Amino acid sequence: MDQAISCLGQAGCAKLIDFNPLRVNNVDLPAGAQFVIANSCVEANKAATNHFNTRVAECRIAAQILAKSQGLDWRKIKKPFDFQKASNSSFKELIEITQSVLHEQPYSIEEVCRILETTQQELILNSLNQNTANLKEFQLYKRVMHVFCEAQRVYDFRDACKLESCTAFEVMGKLMNQSHESCKDLYDCSCPELDELTKICRESGAYGSRLTGAGWGGCTVSLIPNDKLESFLDSIKERYYEKNDRLKNLFIESAFPTKPSDGISIVLS
Repeated sequence: MDQAISCLGQAGCAKLIDFNPLRVNNVDLPAGAQFVIANSCVEANKAATNHFNTRVAECRIAAQILAKSQGLDWRKIKKPFDFQKASNSSFKELIEITQSVLHEQPYSIEEVCRILETTQQELILNSLNQNTANLKEFQLYKRVMHVFCEAQRVYDFRDACKLESCTAFEVMGKLMNQSHESCKDLYDCSCPELDELTKICRESGAYGSRLTGAGWGGCTVSLIPNDKLESFLDSIKERYYEKNDRLKNLFIESAFPTKPSDGISIVLS
């Protein structure tokens, strides 16, 4: 996705990007508000954790169990998209299937094998890899529910952009807030600093605020009314960045408004 928008970005509009195959559609943003990036200044040491690999494995196994429940060959399912395609389901239908099939409590590896009618050795071959072969417990409901709900929110956000500005911003902000709560509670990819900063952003006048990027640190993105930009930046500076000298020194480069811009281009001289 990062590579796609870097190449296909266009000034003045957002992009709805679909994959398999790659498809890009313009989304016109309503006038009267802008997005503000605010860095939590927490750096996630991705190489030192297994968070990413674990999420991939959990989503894969969840999709495989859902596929088996619908009479599909679970061994052919490698990711939630495969299950969506094989079952020909909408995101709302996928959410309903997930709610009816998976329980919210963690699954043990023994329970997964029992449901899939397979052995641990075969599960490692079909569903895990060398980085996740030692996992014994899986958060299946939470992970795949986040994936399907987040995908639905993308299309809901696109539709909200077509509403009258005042209504659009309220709906867009609500979806951003829901996204952050899902990242925090279902996908477990937030951190205390991101939760604190998004809360401050909302209390400082944002319609909505959420983490952006991979999570476990990094930046937030907030939707701000144009006439509240200055007071918003002053508020988050005082409440978040002036907590200590390190954050205070990072403020100027860490919080700024942004807008859709052109992607890469060839410059002929």
